[in-house]
Amino acid sequence: MQNNLTVVTEFLLVGFTVVKQARFGLFLLIGTVYVVTISANVFIIIIIGTDQRLHKPMYFFIGGLSFLEIWYPSVTVPRLLWSLLTENNSISPAGCITQFFFHFSLGAVENFLLAIMAYDRYVAVCNPLRYLLIMYPELCKRLLIGSWVLSFGIFAIPSAQMFSLSFCAQREIDSYYCDFAPVIKLSCSNTMSIEKQFFVIVFVIILGCFTVIIVSYICIIWTTVKLPTSGRHKTFSTCASHLIVVLLFYGTTMFMFIRPTAGDFSYMNKIISVIPSIVTPLLNPIIYTLRNREAKEAMKKAVQKIRK
Repeated sequence: MQNNLTVVTEFLLVGFTVVKQARFGLFLLIGTVYVVTISANVFIIIIIGTDQRLHKPMYFFIGGLSFLEIWYPSVTVPRLLWSLLTENNSISPAGCITQFFFHFSLGAVENFLLAIMAYDRYVAVCNPLRYLLIMYPELCKRLLIGSWVLSFGIFAIPSAQMFSLSFCAQREIDSYYCDFAPVIKLSCSNTMSIEKQFFVIVFVIILGCFTVIIVSYICIIWTTVKLPTSGRHKTFSTCASHLIVVLLFYGTTMFMFIRPTAGDFSYMNKIISVIPSIVTPLLNPIIYTLRNREAKEAMKKAVQKIRK
């Protein structure tokens, strides 16, 4: 009985069960994606900040999303790369809960930002003459800062409660980062209250932001079908980049939170979680720049300056 109550001083992140020979290859792959992700998002922020043509609300939020996509993978990827390289999977309970806090807070920021960007597109399409009056610079700044403050404030509550939990005997986390469910399973405290609180928070954020996005696009489509053919093409082209990012992010996020928990699906869930944490931060800048004429022109101009 005494052994079962032994206090755990470190957790073990199981990560990906691959043969030793494949670990370095996986390290190189994820490391390359991470470096390219950071570089691409920094490049976009610099372009938006230096090119006067991109000083518009839409690009302000794209820059905000790129800034987020620098930090979001940085919470989990460096730790994953370290474990792949050194085979050291240990992490302290305090470090684990801190990682949980930043990972889910930044994930919430992305939800809010995608909803804000959908509203921005709604105003641009449905109220074009009043667009700059509604989405004035001070409001854009408040929306961006507010999404960060609200997200970190919300997840500070369950994170603080997790610090008060006791962890006994079991210490293996079946994930490559400190996900909520695997960590909670290791606690020998009563976790019913914190579990309900966490899932209510996640449900409200995901459903609330997704509803704003859906309503915004219903209004956009309703307005667009009344436009001439040329106007429709321009509108859909403007909104397509954001819609692709939304589908990619919410498709994987909803699968992760509305997923089967039985045995054979656990490894699939771990693989799927790589998409919003590692893949999406890389694809977002690519999607926005390749599908946006002004952004592509600004990039070409920046590359030409560098070559000179």
